[in-house]
Amino acid sequence: MKKLYIVRHTHKAEGKLGQDDYDRELSQQGLDEAEKMALQLGSIIKSTDLIVSSPAHRTKQTAEIFAKALNYDKSIMYNEVLYMAFVNELLETISYTFDTVDNMVLIGHNPSLTALAITLVDFREKFETGGIMEIEFDCKSWIDISKDNAKLVSYIHPNK
Repeated sequence: MKKLYIVRHTHKAEGKLGQDDYDRELSQQGLDEAEKMALQLGSIIKSTDLIVSSPAHRTKQTAEIFAKALNYDKSIMYNEVLYMAFVNELLETISYTFDTVDNMVLIGHNPSLTALAITLVDFREKFETGGIMEIEFDCKSWIDISKDNAKLVSYIHPNK
């Protein structure tokens, strides 16, 4: 059994003149929501084997908040592909994870995460900022994950 927790970063701050979207940070609301959601996830899961995140500033901030709340003491894996990723790139990132990892937290952006949720579990709602989706795969290897063995366990977001 493999578990994937898909996390969309929380609210970002207003962009500054000439600032690249990649460098935008979380707003105060976003920082507060990330803390709230991370604690909520921490109350659900016992351990986290791997946190993978986009290296964009706001997702880095989100990943650090989640790592602290989840008592995750390993290195966060920052993967450049996760910023503006296509679904196949997300699936490849997940599929090539070592099988010693049973629980993975993937932190990224929309529209990529919505596309991933549609692909894996036919999710038809808006993937809200700060949303967390838990998907369980009935397989022993990440390379074997598919729509056929995926089950949506839960979906929560700051306004729910």
